This record gives sequence, C-alpha cells and structure tokens, in this order.
Amino acid sequence: MNRVANALYASRKILLVLWIILIIGFGFYAAKLPSVLGGNGFEMKGMYKDTEQLLVDKFDVSEAQIIVLLEKKDGVSDSKFQQTIAQYMQKAKEKSDASKVDIPTASNKMIKGSTAYGIIHFNHDDGTMDKRVEKIRTLSAEEKEMSVKLTGGPIIEKDMNTASQADLAKAEAIGIPVALVVLLLAFGGVVAAAIPLMIGIVTVITTMGVVYFFHPYTELSIFILNVIPMIGLALSIDFALLFINRFKEEIQTKSVEQAIKITIQTAGRSVIFSGLCVFIGLAGMLFIQVDIFQNVALGGMAVVFIAVFSALTLLPSILAILGTRINRLRILKVSEQGGQSRWRSFATFVMKKPVTMTIVSLIILLVALIPVRDMHLEIPSSEALPTKYESRQAFDTYNDTFINKNTADVYFVLEAKQNMLNEKPLINAFTFIKQLKEDSLVKQVDSISTALNVKSSDHLQAMLENPQISAQTKPAVDSFINGHYMLIKATLDTDQNSDQAKDFVRKWKDKRSPFTVHIGGYPKFEQEIFDEIYEKAPYGLALVLFSTYVILMIAFRSVLIPLKAIIMNILSLTATFGLLVWLFQNGHLGLTESNIALVLPVFVFGLVFGLSMDYEVFLISRIHEVYHQTRDNNVATVEGLASTSKIITSAALIMIVITGAFAFTDVTPVKQMGVGIALAIFIDATIVRMLLVPSLMKLLGDANWWFFTKKRDKSSSNEQLKS
Repeated sequence: MNRVANALYASRKILLVLWIILIIGFGFYAAKLPSVLGGNGFEMKGMYKDTEQLLVDKFDVSEAQIIVLLEKKDGVSDSKFQQTIAQYMQKAKEKSDASKVDIPTASNKMIKGSTAYGIIHFNHDDGTMDKRVEKIRTLSAEEKEMSVKLTGGPIIEKDMNTASQADLAKAEAIGIPVALVVLLLAFGGVVAAAIPLMIGIVTVITTMGVVYFFHPYTELSIFILNVIPMIGLALSIDFALLFINRFKEEIQTKSVEQAIKITIQTAGRSVIFSGLCVFIGLAGMLFIQVDIFQNVALGGMAVVFIAVFSALTLLPSILAILGTRINRLRILKVSEQGGQSRWRSFATFVMKKPVTMTIVSLIILLVALIPVRDMHLEIPSSEALPTKYESRQAFDTYNDTFINKNTADVYFVLEAKQNMLNEKPLINAFTFIKQLKEDSLVKQVDSISTALNVKSSDHLQAMLENPQISAQTKPAVDSFINGHYMLIKATLDTDQNSDQAKDFVRKWKDKRSPFTVHIGGYPKFEQEIFDEIYEKAPYGLALVLFSTYVILMIAFRSVLIPLKAIIMNILSLTATFGLLVWLFQNGHLGLTESNIALVLPVFVFGLVFGLSMDYEVFLISRIHEVYHQTRDNNVATVEGLASTSKIITSAALIMIVITGAFAFTDVTPVKQMGVGIALAIFIDATIVRMLLVPSLMKLLGDANWWFFTKKRDKSSSNEQLKS
C-alpha cells in the first residue's frame, strides 16, 4: 500500500480533474437511466417465456394488453351503457392502432351490474406504447356516460417507474439531511461533514451513468433506481467517514502529505477489504438467472466498485488540497476522549460477565427469529404499487369483480413431429386431454374437444372431412390447432400463487408424452422463479461464506474470528427476517399486511452480510493492532472498542438513516428492503458489536489469534535458529 499511497498523492490534481470529467460525462447518462428501465425484473429464460412466445406466434395471442375498467354513471340505462362501451372501445382501437379489442357484453360475462371491463390488444410494442396510452386517456376524459380507468401490464410498469422515482426523491429528502446532522455530530465541522455527502452523491451519479450502458445487453428493472442510491450513498458515506476520521487524527501531528499516505495505507486498506466483502456478497446473486437478481448484483457491484474507487482516489485528492482546512467552519465541539472513555467503561463492564451477556444476546436474537418459520414469500405484483395510482385501483376492482381468485389457468402447447390433424397426433392429443381431465386438481379443460363438443379424435376427423361442417368449424379449429401445435387450457381448482399449482406444473413438465409439451400460465411463471432461486441460492451462499472466511482470515490473521463473525452475521440476519415477518406479514406498528417480497431475503443477505463485515474489519483490525503490541487479548479488545466505536457507531447510524429512509416510501418491496437493511445494521451495531463481540473475545481469549500466534512464534523460532 506504500507505493499506492505515494502514487495517489503524487497524482492528486490529475485525479481531481479526471473525476470532474467523469462526473459531467456520466451525469448526462445518469439522467437518461429512468428512460431505459421497465418491468419488475422477474423474468428469466425458460419454458414459461418460450411458451408465451409460442402463444403469440402460433395462436394470435397479443404481446401486450391494456385493461379498460368502465363504470356506469348514475342515471344511465343499461342499454345506453352497453352502446357507449361499444363506441368507446372501437374509438380506442382506432386511436391507439391496436390489433383488436374485446368488447364487454352481458353474454361474455365482462359486465357485472354497473361495472364492465374491455381489453385492448397490441401485437407488438415498438416503443410508442406511452403515446398510445395517452391517446386512450384523452378519449377516456371525453366520456360523459361512464368513468374510464386504465390498467394492465404496460401501465402498471410505467406507474411503478414513476413511483420508484418519487420514492427515491422522498428517501433522499429524508435521509440526506439526517445523515448531515449525524456527520456534524461526528466531526463537529461543516467542511468535514459535507465531504462524505458529496462523495456519496458523486458515486451514485457516476454509477447510474455507468449502468445506463448496460441496457443494450440486459433488461434493467425499475428497482435499479432504488438499489444504486440506497447502497451507493450509505457505503460511500461510511467509507468517507472512516477515511476522514483517520486523516483528522494524523493531521494533528504530521504533514498533509504524511497524513494522506498513512490514511491510505490504514483506512484505505480497510476500505478495500470492506468493499471486497460487500462486492462478493452481491456477486453471490449472479448464480440466480432471474433478471432482478442479475440487475441488483450488477448495479450493486458497480456502485461498490465506484464507492471504493472514489474513496481511494477522489477523497484523498480533496483532502490533500484542503489539508488542515478540513477543520474549518466548526459549529460543535467534539470530545474524542470522553467518547472513548465511555466505550472503554462499557466494554469492561460487558467483559466482566461474558457468559451472562452472551446468553442474553442469544435469547434476544432467538426470540426475534421465531416468526421466520411463518415467512411467506411472493413475487411483487400490482399490489406493490401504492393505492393512490389509478392503475392499482382499477386492477383491484377488476380482480375483485371479475376474477375468481381460487382458480388458476395453465396453458399447454403440444408440439408434434407432424401436423396435429393427422390421425396419430390427434389420437395422442385426445389421450392427453383425457389425462388432464382426470387430474384431481383440474377443474376444467378448454380445448378443441370442448370447443366443438367432440368426444374422440375419430369424431373430430369425421367433422373435418365434411366440407360443409369443416367451413363452420374452421374458426374454432384455428383457435386451438396451428400446424404441428395444439393449445389446451387447464383451469386448476386452486389459487395461482399456491404450492399446489406449482407442484402441478412441475408434475406435468416431467410427465412422459409423445409430444414436446410447452407449459405456460402464471403458475408456471412462479414455479420457474421459485425453483431457480431455491436451486441456485445455495451456490451463491457457499461462495459468499467461503470467500468471506478466507478474506477475513487473511485480514485478521485468525482462524476463529472469521468463523465467529460469520455465525453472528447469519444469526443476526435471521433475526432481522423474523422481525420483518412480524412487521409486514402480521401488520404491526401501523404497517399494511403484506407478504415478504421474494427478492428480499437474498438481497438483504447479499448486501448486509458484506456491510456487517465492513464494520467487523474496522473494529477487529484495530483490536488486532493493539494485540500485536501488547499480546493481551482483554486489553486489545477494550482499547479497540474504545478507539473505533464512536466512528463505527456514526457509520452504522448513517447506514440506518439512509436505508431506513426508504421505510417512508410507497412501493412495498422497496419499503421492505429499506426497513430490512436498517434493522440488520441496527442489530449488528447494538447486540452483536456491543454485547456479543466483547463477550466472545473475552471467552475465547488468546485462541482468537491462533493463526496469528502460531505464525509469529514460528517466525521467531526461525530467527533464533539463524542467529
């Protein structure tokens, strides 16, 4: 690190100029990032996606649909209502250049009382969907006989993007001012407090500009807009806080050049190790081949890299130019000795009763994790959108009025080696339909058999051989058969989110058949996402645990400390998930009841596991430094805690403030993430670091440093032999 420190100091002015160029350049593209975001990110390559494309290509299923919710106004007759609906839907088709529209009538059950819904179909989205929607909205505003609300995938995605941007602005408006207050309390001066915020903002803007260039190669989820600022601000401010604190210590007795170089060699080294832990924690998500995990991993890894890079290049350049002026504009008198004395007293008190403190800590964590057993994970849908949005209101009404929530539709596309109307494929297809009907979970089967009311393949072939009947049945045949492909829809007697529905599609996916069977529908979508996570997450977990252990073993020169840190982290994270279940699923403390977002456990683990190690690196590094000097484990633990606890507590508080600010946002998964990360950091900064760390350091004694001691003793013996 000595050469790196010399090179960075020598290049300080050049680095500052380069950063100004980077900020301007990437800032331009950062502003464009929201325009390339879309969807909730729950997409992956698999049978579901392939089947959906087959439905579009072979059976004229539209690629995008807009649901139009229509409500009759008082005084309008039923006949007038239906007439107005038909006129409106036709105008909407023409104005939006839609491929077709489904017009609601009493006979097709799309009208119930004073409420109806229609569907506008689009065969392709050429990037003009927003303009098409606006044309429909303009038409809707002109209606006098009924109120019109629009919903459906394209509109909900756009509203989710808008809500995410609003959430980001709200979180920043809350988090940044409070973080500034914490920084003022930590440093006492405006200049020192303002620099970490500036570094955080620069990191976020630069990262968002970089991520913009990812969009040609991967679909970017709208949650990127929350993930990058959440991680970037918190991590950059943490790094800057620790870096500036060390620089302020060194500048009291050394020149600016010496202070910068020592800070880079000490705090800079810790920043590298910490950043590496967080980077690896996020990299574990790359195993899961679902867009949102890939997005969070790539966006998170990018912001971590840039946070470390800015901490090691931009921050030293600014500090080198400021020098002793870092202490300008002091508004508070900060006493370092008083803080260290209080932490020293507290650590000594805890270490006097290590067994009691360990038991108390474990009881608190174990009680907190009890609700985890009831955790119910779900893929975020329209319910993640705030209720103030029209698209959410309309979708809720549509679901409540027209959708049977106790059923689920599964689509089968049978692919044969020859035309489906040939004798053998047709016989096999009717056998497949019969087997489907016999499944205990299947409530209804819609197929060519039910459409034409035929019981056997012979009956169907006889109808098709009759020219007169064949002409009449052609529309129905074309709806279910296209060359080598046949479409079958099975309605299940269970909720589309249920485990039974997922088990059903797994069973039929593996069932032997003379056809290539393609399966679609929402249960298949959920089954693929859940299976991908459950199958791949253990690989990511193994990578994170193994890599973190090796990194910390090298950093601390210890075998036991990394193992202890990993176990404590897993325990505290599990307790965090238990509290999230208690808060969100059970609806405590005024929160609306909602299931836990599927992405949450993986994301919180990947990020917080690394962040917790962040503080562990700073704390144990200082303890290790004192132990190296005194060879007294108890003294090293007390002094290490006393000298680092104030600044680490400030760093943790800032992390809690920045991420916790997202608790006041409206998009449910973002709210859960903010609360989850803030809770995890709070538990780590209190129960783990204040109680468990000193207690376990006391109980394990010199065994904490077994790797270090063994290597040192061996080195000393070799030196004695040589002499």
